[in-house]
Amino acid sequence: MDKYLQQLMSNSPTRLISYADFIGAALYHPQLGYYMKDKQKIGRLGDFITTSNISDVYGRLIAKWFSRICKIANLEPVFCEIGAGDGRFAQSFLEEWHETIHTSLQYIIVETSPFHRNLQKELLKNYPSVIQIENLMELQAFEGVIFSNELFDALPVHVIEKGHGQLFEVMVGYQSEGLVEKKIPLENEDILRFLRESDLALRDNQRIEIPIAMEKMLQNISNVLSKGFVATADYGYTNEEWMNPRRAEGSLRGYYQHRMINNVLEYPGEMDITTHIHFDYLIQKGEEVSLRFLTKLRQDEFLLKTGILKELEDHFDPNPFSEVSKRNRAIRSLIMPSGMSSYFHIIIQQKALQLSESDLFSV
Repeated sequence: MDKYLQQLMSNSPTRLISYADFIGAALYHPQLGYYMKDKQKIGRLGDFITTSNISDVYGRLIAKWFSRICKIANLEPVFCEIGAGDGRFAQSFLEEWHETIHTSLQYIIVETSPFHRNLQKELLKNYPSVIQIENLMELQAFEGVIFSNELFDALPVHVIEKGHGQLFEVMVGYQSEGLVEKKIPLENEDILRFLRESDLALRDNQRIEIPIAMEKMLQNISNVLSKGFVATADYGYTNEEWMNPRRAEGSLRGYYQHRMINNVLEYPGEMDITTHIHFDYLIQKGEEVSLRFLTKLRQDEFLLKTGILKELEDHFDPNPFSEVSKRNRAIRSLIMPSGMSSYFHIIIQQKALQLSESDLFSV
């Protein structure tokens, strides 16, 4: 990876590359990128965990919710997951569907990583309704739900910083000691447009990530979705929250063997890189591409509205060491104020539909 990055820099007139180019290479290079390599990334033996690693109840509740909104919105049961990772969410979703819902279903996975496609294929081999594709644009005139869990936080971002009243783009270069940052006056028109449209005004010594790739992803989703919903699960901040002094250093982080790494230039190609997303911009840009905003809920609030407490009521066992009790503890961890779900939000957008927020959770 080091040689490839040095080559990228040597091809640049300034011998620098943007953070977006660095992250794109470190995560998505076809052979050297973190997500593309044949190595475990999720779970105890990986670098990070997701909600699906805590309990199968997450996927099962989404399956029940999806079944209900298909009836309410008169949609065919077609569910598309972008970036399915190790396939555990899909597995729990499909288990619930086949055990309790029993109707026909088409489950589409969009996955760029060959390693993850192989994991998914093995885990989901008993479900003929699963279709794997490599690129979202392979979908045409899609009707149904497009779901993602921690998709937008893994897209490449630019990094800018304000100092002495001037805006700079933080670039990546190479010196004898390795990869280093270098600031240049901000001239990127896409970044300047983002700042104007977001109405964000940085303070001196404030750093922030700029998600130019988010707009393209939303446009692509809208292009393939003719009718239905987009459900996005991710962590991020509103514009007001971004302006909190506690966010002055931005949110770009790495995760390596379950350790948070502040300097994402370490371990290129060997470490997950992530950033909090801009919620207001996602909603605003969604509206511009015909994805009408319906609701934004904390993930624990969403799970409560979709009936997670009933899972506790229906599965009680006084034996604290039983599998049922273990599952119930996992369920509680998803809705505790200090649990993982309190850091995530679910944003739901609709296209070519006229539903209200109350329709989403009607019984």
